Amino acid sequence: MEVMEELGYKPNIIARTLANNKIQRIVALIPDPTGDLYWDQPKMGIEKALRAVQHYGIEVRIAYFDRFDPASFQQKAIQILEETSPLDAILFTPIFQQESRELLDACKEREIPNVMINTNIENSGSLCYIGQDSFQSGVLGARLLDFGLHDGETALILNLDKRITNAKHLQDKESGFRDYFSKVTNKHIHIVRKDFEEFGDRDKLRAFLQRQLAENPRLSGIFVTNSRAYKVAEALDDADLERIKIVGYDLIQPNLDLLKCNKINFIINQNPVQQGYLGIMNLFNHLIMKHEVAPLQYLPLDIVVVENVEYYLKRELEFQIVL
Repeated sequence: MEVMEELGYKPNIIARTLANNKIQRIVALIPDPTGDLYWDQPKMGIEKALRAVQHYGIEVRIAYFDRFDPASFQQKAIQILEETSPLDAILFTPIFQQESRELLDACKEREIPNVMINTNIENSGSLCYIGQDSFQSGVLGARLLDFGLHDGETALILNLDKRITNAKHLQDKESGFRDYFSKVTNKHIHIVRKDFEEFGDRDKLRAFLQRQLAENPRLSGIFVTNSRAYKVAEALDDADLERIKIVGYDLIQPNLDLLKCNKINFIINQNPVQQGYLGIMNLFNHLIMKHEVAPLQYLPLDIVVVENVEYYLKRELEFQIVL
């Protein structure tokens, strides 16, 4: 052992893994990406990470749940835990707070290491969380809108989602947004929060937005708390878009198209591909490499505008190629 230490010997992980002849089985529980371009990106990251580590004896199976149905998440989680084949780790997106805590408790009881991406549940006992700091992303969204708002104007926090009360990341974004403007002393900005679940119907969304404009004639900024900013821009008239600043999330194609024609002003990139990739890599480091894993791994909140969007798209492409 002294000679090995002196010579800097490192064990061959691949050889050791092959000698053990053990398969490490990971299940990734994520929202079904059908009809939602955002959730296809963590899936891409998971698949690319698997290609990088599968020769170490890692298997990854992706299980999908309905992103609007907590019961679907709960059912899938139970199925995963009750499977007869051995389960070594879980990667999941805890977008439903109550049901996710139940899964975390079950993992703790069974001593199953798990990684959370996209949404963080504090004091969870999870191996780690990888993703945005939702509170700070709300602060950032407010700061970006603040540049275009004047004293007495109105900013709208718009949740185009369902079951908002059970979505911790959306609540944290709102808290951060309000916290920022509570500290602005040189002007007063009126803040309105609205939830709209029928965002898939453009006519209904258009009618909803027109009501907001009628009720808030000085509405000058909209903070869309998820990847659906493009739906807002598509539902507003060009005249309204000229005076209303829009901040949203994620480099999906509809958002990019409207960013490039100045109908969306800022996009906050949450790096969803890296979330999926790093989720698997952290489990690999824990299961195979026996490395210590940092419990909180916040990814940068990239501010994307029309002038730098090509850089971020190129970076995403290079990241995928490297994998």
